[in-house]
Amino acid sequence: MTIADGSGRLRPGPGAAPRRSGGTVLNWIWLALILGSVVYGGLTGRMQAVSDALFSGAKDAVVTVVLPMIGGMMFFLGLMRVAREGGMLRVVARWLAPILRRLFPEVPQDHPAMGAMVMNLATNTLGLGNAATPFGLKAMVELDRLNARPGVATDAMAMFLAINVSAIHLMPPTGTIMIRAAAGSANPAGIWLPTLIATACSMTAAIASVYLLRARERRRPQPLPDPAPERVAARAAPEVDVSLEHEGPSEPAGPLRRLVIAGVLVACAVGLGLQAAELSLELAPFDVVTAILKAWLVPLLVAGLLLVGFAGRVPVYESMVAGAREGLDLAVRILPFLVAILAAVAMFRASGLLDLLILGIDPVTSRIGFPAEALPMALLRPLSGSGALGVMAETVKTHGPDSFVGYVVCTLQGSTETTFYVLTLYYGAVGVKNMRYTLAACLVADLAGFSAATAACHLFFG
Repeated sequence: MTIADGSGRLRPGPGAAPRRSGGTVLNWIWLALILGSVVYGGLTGRMQAVSDALFSGAKDAVVTVVLPMIGGMMFFLGLMRVAREGGMLRVVARWLAPILRRLFPEVPQDHPAMGAMVMNLATNTLGLGNAATPFGLKAMVELDRLNARPGVATDAMAMFLAINVSAIHLMPPTGTIMIRAAAGSANPAGIWLPTLIATACSMTAAIASVYLLRARERRRPQPLPDPAPERVAARAAPEVDVSLEHEGPSEPAGPLRRLVIAGVLVACAVGLGLQAAELSLELAPFDVVTAILKAWLVPLLVAGLLLVGFAGRVPVYESMVAGAREGLDLAVRILPFLVAILAAVAMFRASGLLDLLILGIDPVTSRIGFPAEALPMALLRPLSGSGALGVMAETVKTHGPDSFVGYVVCTLQGSTETTFYVLTLYYGAVGVKNMRYTLAACLVADLAGFSAATAACHLFFG
């Protein structure tokens, strides 16, 4: 899963970057937060509180959010690099290839677009969002070369982006977990399974929506193609190697390495069984599972990623350090976005406008089990990953990381991608102006992800 949507991602080809509709909307939202806070705070006599919130919000972005998050982010991104060099990406890509051939029957199996899509979705599934972007741009360019109506999205493009926006994430949302840990959560990784459920539902809804909207559109009269289409694919194709040649070990692990791996797995299995047997004497089965997951999930993930690198003959320490540097760079890139949004949200809350908003919508949201305090997060998530991260951090600080609202906003952060940014970036790379039903399918996926996130939080956290 990508933490920041506007920092560090590659731009599509030479020339001007495409206009970001999501960014434009976010500009208006941020301006409204600031000006609305000043106006309402002045009218209600809360201007001093608004002033204090401006400085405290900016300080919290650095001291409360980014600094405590850096260590964990560096560690887990380092682990992901170890696993990637050990061949984990190769395994996931090969698992995805047969599925994608069924989802994209119009794309030849040996076409470069298929290889790029496999690599893009494999990296997204593993939570390597920044690494997925070049593969995604390459896929869009190659899909455009198969396009009989340039400037109009094809069915394959719509399906690819709907899945891209909603792709299931197998790895834990590291940044969110680190923010929860810094806020004093008793179970920082507790959102992992709810997030996995939410992304699975989101991706399922995205695929189903594409099929339904595609069938509905085909029953309508189709416009004639543009007689003079603008072809931009030739200039937009990034040079990306989509082969798996360098994504894993050249030979399997030797007997000694296999013996070490087997020993670690057996020892963990024995320990897991002993603890489960001990807990079953005191707790109900569901509570046993919950306690086991809370204690074992993260350590087993760490051990598993390291064993993948060990099996692939990766120099795990050097690879870990190289990946940790990427985590540090990412933390530095998202800092300006967090300062801007956290200061604005703190002013908005201090002015009393947020309380007024919650009071107005609570009768509706409470009936469906969605806390009104999480609505700003749900509205901002499709527009800006970094902005939503700031709102999440501020909500966790206000309500507590282990409150129901805290669990919901943290799960929402990982339930879907930044829809408007992804569509603008990828379609802008190939000059597609008519997205057809893509946006509708992606918004349905967002709604499904939010609904599943809320339901999963009710299931796990009451």
